[in-house]
Amino acid sequence: MPTTTLRIPTTDGQADAFAAFPDRGGRHPGVLLYPDAFGIRPVLRELARELAGHGYYVLVPNVFYRHGPAPVIELPEHIGEEVRPAIIGRLMPLIEAHTAERIRSDAEAYLGFLTARPEVAAGPVGVIGYCIGGLLAMRTAAAHPGQVAAVAGFHGPVVADGPDGLHGFLSKITARVHLGHAETDMTPEALGELNQALDAAGVDHTSEIYPGTVHGFTMSDTDAFDPSALRRHWDRLLPLLDRSLGNG
Repeated sequence: MPTTTLRIPTTDGQADAFAAFPDRGGRHPGVLLYPDAFGIRPVLRELARELAGHGYYVLVPNVFYRHGPAPVIELPEHIGEEVRPAIIGRLMPLIEAHTAERIRSDAEAYLGFLTARPEVAAGPVGVIGYCIGGLLAMRTAAAHPGQVAAVAGFHGPVVADGPDGLHGFLSKITARVHLGHAETDMTPEALGELNQALDAAGVDHTSEIYPGTVHGFTMSDTDAFDPSALRRHWDRLLPLLDRSLGNG
């Protein structure tokens, strides 16, 4: 599986990035993949390679590039609960500094770079995200409805503006959407309210709680990892991308 490291020009510098794509040549639908807060590391590269194996060019940016190249902070091979609070404590200032304006500006740069790649087919792209990346994916889809045909978020926040701003935010999205929530992140009542808002905004979506999961369930280098939930994630994600991007 061909992979490469890249630098994406942005208004604030250059974002380092990882890309994976099929080894059969030609041009393939593009997917922008936002990592979780822990950033680009072996498990994210493996997710990108697996997705590329299904016929996609997958671009994974270091969203905290303003603070240095990935990994922005040193990470252990396994992020267990005993070290997680300290790591999150170091990452929280970076997350808080990643304002809506930075998200918007970076998304424009990432999409422009992705769609200009010679390996990427013409047409709309997919955007997916994990943890905080789910919020970035949804913001990207809302800001660029003409370019994003599919968006998926897993164990992440959907919108940071609270319920009052939810409808206005969602009404800008024209992509097909899948949201896979951790059981510890989303109550059934909150899920019902979110799905009502998605319906009211006219978003073509599936949005569900993955049973028995905790936040971070897709990440095999954490204590949250759930192999069956990761399989469920692929079972939802691949048909969404194939249908929306005309792959296969």
